[in-house]
Amino acid sequence: MASSSGDELVKYITEKVVDYMEDPRASRERRKADRQPWSQRWFGMLPLSWSIWRSKWSRSGRK
Repeated sequence: MASSSGDELVKYITEKVVDYMEDPRASRERRKADRQPWSQRWFGMLPLSWSIWRSKWSRSGRK
């Protein structure tokens, strides 16, 4: 049972590596350039989530 799980993992990793190697370099670079840096994503979402949480918290105190 464990060997089939290991075989599936090796197959999955092999497929990912082959897909990566067959993808043209320009396509990989373009995809990488399109991504946002993690700091912009999280530092934009944290204040938003904090304000939503705070507004829900203050609304529940008014009831």
